[in-house]
Amino acid sequence: MARDDLFAEPQQKAAEPAPPHHQPLAARMRPRTLAEFVGQTHILGPGQLLRRAIEADRIQSLIFFGPPGTGKTSLAQIIAHQTRSRFERLSGVESNVADMRRVLAAAANRLENTGRPTILFVDEIHRFNKAQQDVLLPDVESGVIRLIGATTHNPFFFVNSPLVSRSQIFELRPLSEEELRQLLQRALEDPERGLGHLKIRADADAIAHLAKLSDGDARKALNSLEIAALTTEPGPDGVIHITLAVAEQSIQKKAVVYDDEDAHYDTISAFIKSMRGSDPDAALYWLAKMIHAGEDPRFIARRIVICAAEDVGLADPMALVLANAALSAAEFVGWPEARIPLAEATIYIATAHKSNSAYLAIDAALEDVRAGRTLPVPEHLRDASYRGAKRLGHGQGYEYAHSHPEHFVAQDYLGADKRYYEPTEQGVEKKIKERVEKWRARFEQVRKKA
Repeated sequence: MARDDLFAEPQQKAAEPAPPHHQPLAARMRPRTLAEFVGQTHILGPGQLLRRAIEADRIQSLIFFGPPGTGKTSLAQIIAHQTRSRFERLSGVESNVADMRRVLAAAANRLENTGRPTILFVDEIHRFNKAQQDVLLPDVESGVIRLIGATTHNPFFFVNSPLVSRSQIFELRPLSEEELRQLLQRALEDPERGLGHLKIRADADAIAHLAKLSDGDARKALNSLEIAALTTEPGPDGVIHITLAVAEQSIQKKAVVYDDEDAHYDTISAFIKSMRGSDPDAALYWLAKMIHAGEDPRFIARRIVICAAEDVGLADPMALVLANAALSAAEFVGWPEARIPLAEATIYIATAHKSNSAYLAIDAALEDVRAGRTLPVPEHLRDASYRGAKRLGHGQGYEYAHSHPEHFVAQDYLGADKRYYEPTEQGVEKKIKERVEKWRARFEQVRKKA
């Protein structure tokens, strides 16, 4: 046998055999090609960077991050198949350094003796500690392996910087309801991998309910459909009828009138406007509707944070603190307990004094920056800490505010006469307005003397 034959591996077939039916439906229905892949058009649509790289076989190391059920593992397998690479898989939860070194050594031998590249897929890569991630660096750097890491966490915070710098980062987004409906329909019709070998009639509202309550997670949607199909007795005609009631039981949620994208955005709009309009009862009703419909608690909490900053603002600065605390608590505890901190923040914001002065102020300043000439930093405000700064005149003439009575000194902080912040007399901001007006009068005296 020739030396090359020692490392020869069978070529992957164009059509993979159907997976065994004991696997969950989501595993059986994994897409095998880019043509079958649903969603992520922002990176896989025609002409998009990742699609072009896959089709041209110019893939380097990648990191996919996004919520569960968005196709991270499936996409890695498709890339390995399409680029004719050997696919190896490790788990950030289960694999150790010995497992990693074994796979890396085999990949080096394979590349040297057959020229065939290896794609190493590391699921939950953020679970590897720094030392484990460092083991991958030399082989990623030398091209022995093409790494594809998958994580539900932001890699810029949870993956080592050297590994991130050597990888292209792609964010996978939750699938839309339409995309989930497409996957569910495909599973109902596929006789080999899906449920097409069964006689099933699924009502449109049942499929829509599964798609909505799956929260962008294809795995959750498909597995809920399988539960519905396998736990429903066929009728006299031998047909399994999946109704809305069956779908509700299968995904363990009761349907609510929240049946289309407009209703979704209309409800959150009503929720925000009720808080802005100081009606806690209306705000609580819309909050309850979203909770009952299975809305993502983070989605609700983010809108509460925005409302606290935009509509309450400096009239009651504690609103933003409480809103952020509610966001953190909701992420930490999840449903059903998350309803309590979300309700607390909702009531607080709805009943707080309102001011949008900060919102108007930053937008006015941004517009000035975009449209006007950029102002240079005045000499006395420039950094004077580095060598040679004082010789350039940086920092000369600056007065330290804490060295003056009331910890305030009137001096030029901008080099131009600009006014963006207009405080209101609402709540706490009434006192802020008194201070600002007094200080501005003293600033004006300094400008007149200049």
